[in-house]
Order: sequence, then C-alpha cells, then structure tokens
Amino acid sequence: MRYLIIAAASFGGILLFLLASASANTALFASNYPWLLGLNAVVALSLFALIVWQVRDLWREHQAKVFGSRLKLRLMLMFGLMAVLPGVLIYAVSVQFVTKSIETWFDVRVEKALESGLNLGRSVLDSLLDDLVTKGRAMALDLGDQSEAQRRLALSRLREQTGVQFVALFTTSGQLLATATSDLGTLMPAQPALEQLRQARVGRGYREIESTGGKDLMLHVLVPVSPVGLGMETRILQLIQPVPSSLALNADRVQEVYRDYQELSLGREGLTRIYAMTLTLTVLLALFTAIAMAFVLARRLSAPLSILAEGTQAVAAGDFTPRQAIYSRDELGVLTQSFNQMTRQLSDARHETERHRAEVESARAYLESILANLSAGVLVFDRRFMLRTVNAGAQSILEDEFTGLLAETIDAWPREQVFGRAIRDAFAEHGSKEWQTQIELDRPGGLPQLLLVRGTQLPEGTNGGYVVVFDDVTRLVAAQRSAAWGEVARRLAHEIKNPLTPIQLSAERMQIKLADKLSGNDGEMLNRSTQMIINQVQAMKRMVNEFSDYARMPAPELAKLDLNALIGEVLGLYETSQARIKAEFAPELPAVWGDASQLRQIIHNLLRNAEDAQEGADQAQIGIITRCIDGMAELVVTDCGPGFPPEMMARVFEPYVTTKVRGTGLGLAIVKKIVDEHQGRIRINNRQPVGAEVSIRLPLAHVLALDPSISETTDGHGFATTADYDRC
Repeated sequence: MRYLIIAAASFGGILLFLLASASANTALFASNYPWLLGLNAVVALSLFALIVWQVRDLWREHQAKVFGSRLKLRLMLMFGLMAVLPGVLIYAVSVQFVTKSIETWFDVRVEKALESGLNLGRSVLDSLLDDLVTKGRAMALDLGDQSEAQRRLALSRLREQTGVQFVALFTTSGQLLATATSDLGTLMPAQPALEQLRQARVGRGYREIESTGGKDLMLHVLVPVSPVGLGMETRILQLIQPVPSSLALNADRVQEVYRDYQELSLGREGLTRIYAMTLTLTVLLALFTAIAMAFVLARRLSAPLSILAEGTQAVAAGDFTPRQAIYSRDELGVLTQSFNQMTRQLSDARHETERHRAEVESARAYLESILANLSAGVLVFDRRFMLRTVNAGAQSILEDEFTGLLAETIDAWPREQVFGRAIRDAFAEHGSKEWQTQIELDRPGGLPQLLLVRGTQLPEGTNGGYVVVFDDVTRLVAAQRSAAWGEVARRLAHEIKNPLTPIQLSAERMQIKLADKLSGNDGEMLNRSTQMIINQVQAMKRMVNEFSDYARMPAPELAKLDLNALIGEVLGLYETSQARIKAEFAPELPAVWGDASQLRQIIHNLLRNAEDAQEGADQAQIGIITRCIDGMAELVVTDCGPGFPPEMMARVFEPYVTTKVRGTGLGLAIVKKIVDEHQGRIRINNRQPVGAEVSIRLPLAHVLALDPSISETTDGHGFATTADYDRC
C-alpha cells in the first residue's frame, strides 16, 4: 500500500510538471495538454478510489469494533485535517492570485506600449526601405541613359556611391545581366520571382522586407530601368540592403512579444480556466496523496499501540505469548520490543511459578492426605483466630461437619463454643509457646468427652497463625481408670479377703464358747454382736468377690448369638418381679457377635438397676427394646425412676459410683467393660419427664464374619464405623 501511494504520487508529480510546462508553452500546450490533463485526472481518480477503499476498510473495522480501529480513525482524521485545511486555504489564495495575475497581464497600457513599439519598428524599417527605393530610382535614372555595356560598368560605381550592399540588373524574364556587391564572400541573393519582376515592370516597382530564415532582415527593392530607345527591352534593377542586426533583433522581439500577447489576449478566459484547472489538479493530487499517506501513517503509528494493547489484554487474560515486534529504531519499536521482552520474562516467571505451585500443590496434597488419614483432629487458624483448615479426624472426633464454622472467628462460632473458648484461653495464657491441656466436653445423651489438646503458633514466615492438634482420650482415660480400678480391686481382694475368714471364724467360735457362760442381757448382746460381725464379714466377702470378678473378668468367647432369645431367657428369671416389664423385640433381628454369659450379666445388671431405681414405686415399669440401627444391633433398657443425677453423668461408669444405699457401684462399670470388649458402645440418658435410658449397640455377626478387621475399626468413641454395617 505504501509503495503504491508513493508510485502514484511520483507519477502524478511528473505529470503535473509536464502539465505546468505545457501551460506555459503554447505549441506544447496545443498538442499535449489534453493528454496530460487526462492522465493527471486519472491519477487523481486513482488516488481518490484508493482513499475510498481505505475509508471503507477502516469503517468496517470500526463497525466490527476491531481493537485499534478507533485510534486509526482518529489519527487518520487528524492527519487528514492537517493536510486538507492548509491545502484548501492555499488553493483559495492561489486561485485568486492566479486570476488577478492573469488579469494584470492584459492591461491597456501594456497593449498600447507593445503596439507603439511595433509601430516604431515598422516606421524605421519603412524609412530604410523608402531610402533604398529612392536610391534605386536614382540609380535607374542614371542607368536609363546608358547602353548595356555602360550599364555593367556604371553599376559598381553607383553601388559604391549609394552604399548599397548588393545590386543586380535583370531582364524582365529574370535573366541576370550584371551584379555588384560589397561583400565578395557572401553568396549571391536568390533570383527574384517572375511575379515580382512583372510587378516591378508594370507598376512603379517592388519593395519588401524579407527574412533570410534566421533573425536577419533584408530590404528588397526592384526598380524598372527605362530603355534607351524605342524597341529596347525594359530592365529591372534589384537592390538588397541588410537591416542593421540590432534593429532587426529588436523589431523581431517586439513583433514576437506582440504576437504572443495577442494570442494570450485572445485566450485569456481559457488561460485562466487552464491555470485554475492545473492548480486544482495539483491541489487534489497533493490532498489525495496526503490523505492516503495519512492512512499509512495512521496504520504505522497505531500498529505498535494496537500490538501493545492486544498484548496487554492477552497478558491480563493470562496469555504471555510474545506479540509481533516492530523492529525500528524509534521509541515505538523499542517499546514493542521491550513489551515482548517483558512478556517473555513474565512467561518464564509464570512457568517457574507454575512449577513452584505444582510442587506446593503436591506438598499440600501430600499434607492433606496425611491430615485426612490422621486419626487426630487438626485445626488451623489465622492470626485473627479465624478457622481456615479442619481435617476429617477433627470432624469425626467432635461429630461435627464444621458447617458454618470455617472462615469464622472462634468468638463467632455458633456451636463448639466451649471447645473454641478453651483454645483461645490457652493461646492467651501461653502466648507463642507450645502448650498442652485436657478439655472435657459435655455430650448430650452420653458420657463427657475428654480431649487431649496441643497448640502452637505458626512461624511468621508462613503468614503466622495457630495450629491445634487434639485426640479423643476418653476411652484411653476410661481404660486407664478401669485398669487402675482393676488393680485396686485385685489388691483389695487379695489383702481384704484373707483376714475376713479368720475374723468370721473367731466370731463364730466366740459365740459357741461363750454362749453357755453368759445369760440374760449379756448372752443376748454376745449373740447380737457376733452375728453382726459374721453378717458384715459375709457382706465384705461378697464385695471382695465382686471386685475380684471385675478385676479378673475373662476374655469374651465370641460366637453368633440370637440377642432376642438371650434376653427372653433372662426375662424368665424376672417373672415374679414387682415391676411390669414391657419387651419389644425387632423381628428378624440379625445375630450378634458376643459372649453369652457376659451378655447375660449385662442384661441382669441393667434389669436389676432398673428394679432398684423404682424400689417402692407404685407403678414400676421397665422397657426392653431391640432394633437394628446404623448397621448394629441395639438394646435399650428404660425405667421410670428418678434418673441419673447430672453431677454423676461424667463418672457413672466408674466403680463405687452409685446412688443406691447398698451396693458397690460396680454394675455399670462391669457393663461398660463388657461392652468395650465386644467392640460395642453404650450410652446413658435421662428421659423426660422422669426415668433413665441405657442404650447398648453390639456388632452384627455376619458383618464381622465377612471382614474380621472391622472389629478393630472403631471411631473416636470406640464404636464400629457405620459404613461397615450397611447390610443390616
């Protein structure tokens, strides 16, 4: 496009030069001006068509909202106005100037001056010609009185006397008779024509100013010479005298100028129109060329900016591919090259960042995998104690999905407030030091949950924050307490049971030995005292035996059991119970995996506790329910007694924890130990308005038979996971 415009402008410039030259040259103008005018018009129309095509393309880009089209349109308009406005102004002034200038060429005074000069030249030439005619007539008179022979001799004398350059004598038929010249080196002038000779013979002579083919003028005179006598032929005397060169030159110039002036005067309107047309074509070619070049410059200037803008949008969209660079030495070329260098650096940095991010993501995935498979709970907080990360272990231990807790500060937690407040207080107490503590959480319908919590502050290089790791040690503490109580029970059974028998034997011997020796009140006191000793010793033996059974409980012998049938056998022993027992057995309850004797002991203890809780009540009632829930067999025993005191809920499964006047408090402790060894779970709860409820869940036999490892898979509370029992 650029080269096409340059070629058209160059060709138009050459044509304009030729057109201007033709306008100033009449002959050249007459023959070539129309062709030059047409060629210039064709070039102008070509440039105009090129501009129209460029405007159409630019308008289409603007309509299509092509990026950079508005900038190119604006630049084109600016450059176009910069070319058009001065061009129009110069054109208007030039047209007026040319018109006025041409009008001044044809001033009346100039025309009169040219006419006067031309007349003056003609007068001088006529005067010279008249003088030569006078000399010729005088010479003709002298020659008329002489014979032919004398005439030839007198001709040279007369030429010298008159100062004429060339003199010749001809017959009327044009035959040369004699000549005389002052310059022997010049050629003889041409012979006069017969018409000239005839005119000179008939009339008074012939006179003419002739040109020799160059700038020189010659005075040509023919004079008749009268014959000497009758019958003689008339002779013609020819005189040729050159006009002085300066006078001839000036006369020729004046005549040429006057002729040109007359030609211009006749074509004054056409000349004005031609000059105006030439100027118009010149301005149009200049304007069209300028506008076309404005398009080129607009595209050239907007191309780097469009590339930069396109590259900026691509970088904003994440595309760092290098753009097309403009290799030039100006600032725009340097700018595009710098932008490409920047995008390459950004691309390299992005690849490096992607690599680091992939490594971080891999490490994060590895860490998340560890956290997901970690049984301990992990909570991560930022500097404002806003929860950022929680693992599956924490959700399982706290039995909370943490919905609504993520991205919330501890103080704004809608639940788990006790746990959150304990964490906040621990960090406030220990500051940046690592700390460890135990937190006891109350769980409705179950035992309190004991958590071992450890916390530390994250390094400042990782944007700070806090991490908390905790474990559910409820079963561990319960196992430790159970083991401790078992050791205490074993030692008590060993240390106390040994002296009880001698004490009982000594009391019985005292009663036998002293019964005959004492009478009355003394004998009665002896019997009462010894019997009390024996009764208390027997009670202590029973307690020691219970402790011994708790401490030395054998490992369960697991087998498939029909829980409904086993409960029915035990209920046969309570037919005479004062409490009304209502049993609701689930039909087709799957078999459980357990020890029959230990499970009987569980049922006995629960029924006996229910009877004792309603001792003395008018309408004592005990409920027994079996069902399959969450993939386990559940046994529920309810009563209508006063329930468990709230202060005892946390320690109800510990030995020596009881509300009875009599009893060791080992019943529920033994039940809890047996349930734990069966990989089951137990919960206690107070019913509303009155009564207590004990719920026991035992694993099913067919599930454990399919996958024995399930017996080792427990959740944070020692219960088998629900997902393993979906078959029930």
